[in-house]
Amino acid sequence: MVHDAAAKALAFKTLHNGDGFIMPNAWDAGSAIILAEQGFKAIATTSAGVAFSLGKPDYSAPGARWAVSREEMIERVAEIAAAVDVPVNADLEAGYGDRAEAVAETVRLAIAAGASGGNIEDKVPGGDGLYDEAIAIERIAAARLAIDAAKSAFVLTARSDGFLIAAPDALKMTIRRANLYRAAGADCLFTPGPVDPEIVRTLAREIDGPINIVMGLGTAQGNAHEIIAAGARRISLGGSIARTALGLVRKAAQELREQGTVTFASEQIPQDSLNTMFAKTREARA
Repeated sequence: MVHDAAAKALAFKTLHNGDGFIMPNAWDAGSAIILAEQGFKAIATTSAGVAFSLGKPDYSAPGARWAVSREEMIERVAEIAAAVDVPVNADLEAGYGDRAEAVAETVRLAIAAGASGGNIEDKVPGGDGLYDEAIAIERIAAARLAIDAAKSAFVLTARSDGFLIAAPDALKMTIRRANLYRAAGADCLFTPGPVDPEIVRTLAREIDGPINIVMGLGTAQGNAHEIIAAGARRISLGGSIARTALGLVRKAAQELREQGTVTFASEQIPQDSLNTMFAKTREARA
C-alpha cells in the first residue's frame, strides 16, 4: 500500500509507461474505496458524479450558474485521495478559469489535495466551441510549469473535445491539438468520444503520447480490453458509474411507489460487508 502522495504520483506516472490500465471514476470516499477494493491500479474522480452528489448540474448543463465551485471540487478530490492507497486522477474540468494562471492555480490546489494527476479540458465552459488554439496551449504550458515548480510527478492530462462538439474535422483537429498539448507539456492526451477500436488505433498511432479513452459517455458500447489492445494506454468511465447508481435509485423509488416491493434490495452489498470494508480501509490508513 502507498500512503505518500508523492509516491502515488510517481506510481501513477509509471502506469502510463505500461501496457494499459482501466481507471474507473469515483464521486465520494465510499465509491472510491469500493472501486479500489476491486483491485484497480488507479481511480479517477468524476466532475459529473460529484456535482450530482451535491444536487447540482454538471457544469456544462443548463443552469451552469449552479455549478460546483473549484473549492467544492478540490475538497472532494482531497476526500477521495485520502480514502484510498491507489493514485487518484482529478477531473479538473476546464481548469476553473479562462486565464492560464487560473489553470495553474487549480493544478497547484489539486497537487496539495493529494491528487496524482488531473485533466484540463479545452472546451469553453458554457460555450459550444473550444478555446482558441494558442490560448489552449498556453493553459497547458502554465499547468506544466506549476507541476515542475512543485517538483511533482503529477500526471498532466490535456483533454480535447473536438469529437464532443461534433467538429466537421474532429479526428484531424483532435490529433493536431493533442500533439500541440503534448509539446506544451501534457503527459497524457484525452480524446473523449470514440470507442471504436479502428478510430482508437488511428489516434494512438498519430498522437505522440499515451492516450485516454472514455467509455460509457452516452453509450454502453465498447470493450475496455479491446480498446487497450487498439493502443489506448488508459481507460476512464467519466460519470457513467455515478449515473448508473442514480439510475438505480430512481428505479428503486419507482418500484417502491408503484408496486410496494423492494426487489431492488437483492442487489445491495450487505451491511456487514460494507462495515468491514470501510473499517478495514480506515484502519489501514490511520
